Amino acid sequence: MVHAIASHLMGVVAALALLVHTMFLGVFLYFFIVLRSVLRFPAGQRWVNPCITEIAELWMGGILWWLQRMQTTRWDIQGLGQLNPRGWYLVTANHQSWADIFVLFQAFHRKIPLLKFFIKKQMARIPVVGQAWWALDFPFMERHSRAYLKKHPEKAGQDLLATQRACEKFSAMPTSVMNFLEGTRFSALKHREQGSPFWYLLKPKAGGIAFTIKVLGSKFSALTNVTIVYPQGVPTFWDLLCGRMKQVTMRVEELPIPEHFSQGDYQNDEAFRQEVQDWVQGIWARKDQLIDDCLAEHKPH
Repeated sequence: MVHAIASHLMGVVAALALLVHTMFLGVFLYFFIVLRSVLRFPAGQRWVNPCITEIAELWMGGILWWLQRMQTTRWDIQGLGQLNPRGWYLVTANHQSWADIFVLFQAFHRKIPLLKFFIKKQMARIPVVGQAWWALDFPFMERHSRAYLKKHPEKAGQDLLATQRACEKFSAMPTSVMNFLEGTRFSALKHREQGSPFWYLLKPKAGGIAFTIKVLGSKFSALTNVTIVYPQGVPTFWDLLCGRMKQVTMRVEELPIPEHFSQGDYQNDEAFRQEVQDWVQGIWARKDQLIDDCLAEHKPH
């Protein structure tokens, strides 16, 4: 009982500290956003954009500092290899919780360029953080149901167009493009509704990664494929704040990207589209097996 109260108290303190940390850096963020709107010429943009990125790096650095000192998480990260903070990276991972984002930054912060995620458009409304994502040119995606697209066919393909526009900006400076191919967090309900062929994963979507490779393919040396496993149960964001994220297992591998993928037409070439989808399905099948192996490794004997 005492431990549970202490845990929730820690969560409240952590949430308040995160709020203060975010609002403090938000002042500088808004200053540079206004400055960017004034300095529209290329040299001004080249000066302001790194400042906005550095504010985001400081924000995440403060959170990771807290994680490292206030959490008792056991980390098992393998496969990072040689990383270049001045390179271009295409990163993908399975998605289970908001905690995944902080886990990824724990592994890659300051080792590669700032991870830029594909964000649901509704999340742009989050104060400070939403504006930061916009200022950092994160691609905002608007998911539509099949029924909606049937009524509004003109909306089809807008997400892929947003991906293309964002990637064209990313080509100007070293960037890490992060894409959760499942498009949403895993849950048992979504798994059943999809009829997913995998044990631990939802079906991956190949369109976003195909367009990213088409625009930036020459910049990437490989696909950085990350598998995240929580052997003691998937933590919620509140669990993270309360210090209840006990163990994280992460496996990282560099997978070659077929050279001709940067030349294909995913939208109009059916054979090429199937090839990319088969490639992604193969990656997901291996990931599913790796998750099973990691969970079996940590089972109590």
